[in-house]
Amino acid sequence: MYGRIDMVKLTKKELQILQLIAEGKQSSQIAEELCLSLPTIKWYRKRLRDKFETGTTVGMVRKAINEGLI
Repeated sequence: MYGRIDMVKLTKKELQILQLIAEGKQSSQIAEELCLSLPTIKWYRKRLRDKFETGTTVGMVRKAINEGLI
């Protein structure tokens, strides 16, 4: 399709965390559910925002929905 930006490439873990964020879960809830540390989840959130080139979680989720990732 013309004018379409290449779809963001995500790892399985990034996609899993993105889905939990889109469900409205807080970082501490995600960390507990995935048995990861809170700093690790915060790192993933920043990495996801960077990949989606947005400074906000809402913007990231909107872009993910628009790209059909979630």
